[in-house]
Amino acid sequence: MTDLKTYREGRVQILEINRPDALNALNGQLIRDLRDGVLQAEHDPSVRVAVITGVGERAFSAGADLDELDGLDKSTAQKVMREGQRAFREIETCGLPVIAAANGLALGGGFELILSCTFAVTADRASFGLPEARLGLIPGYGGTQRLAPVIGAASAAHLMLTGERLSAQRAYDLGLTPLPPVPPEELMPRTLEIAQAVAGAGPLAVRSILTLLGRADGVDRDELLAAETEAAVEAIVGNESTEGIRAFRERAKPDFPDLAPSTEEV
Repeated sequence: MTDLKTYREGRVQILEINRPDALNALNGQLIRDLRDGVLQAEHDPSVRVAVITGVGERAFSAGADLDELDGLDKSTAQKVMREGQRAFREIETCGLPVIAAANGLALGGGFELILSCTFAVTADRASFGLPEARLGLIPGYGGTQRLAPVIGAASAAHLMLTGERLSAQRAYDLGLTPLPPVPPEELMPRTLEIAQAVAGAGPLAVRSILTLLGRADGVDRDELLAAETEAAVEAIVGNESTEGIRAFRERAKPDFPDLAPSTEEV
């Protein structure tokens, strides 16, 4: 069974993350498949919009697959994080509108995937969060760079430092989504209605708008994303993530070690 299901609705390409038993967790292969699916749609003249959603009723995606990250050495962690971040950046900068249909939990990498999309439509049961710090990790697929410009630095810091979740309504109130949440049974019909409306616009005009919006978000994004990647790698291979992932699996409270005293002069 494939972890990514794809089908067409007119000029709309739909990609469904298909790991419901794992809350649609993202592993390296699935991230590559998502990227490839979006880029293939971008280069198909008959496709005007892509939609990404998750299979099942519980999750859009609950984040990165911890089994894949746990115990990585630095070299492998760099490869995994750089490939994942590059894939999300390619989704973000492609010339095709990519709409996320958030049907449930969108945590960690799942939330970062939504932030890489053009915009999201949400079910009222959806929730969003970046809980990595609780595991001794950090958001490594663009979360530290994409969230604050949307909801503000203070709200982004609160979300990442506490690991708290945003409800769908709160996400809308903060400007994270352009439309109020809808009942779950209305999510895909509403998303496809919007996608078909976008597909009816001039394709060159749509591409130009996306290009101009991308230029408006700052010329240093790639440099900042590279810095995030390196920090995420250090977190993956460090002691904090080992303890955080252990505690998560044992449903225990993590006991993170204290930082060593700073040797820098004040």
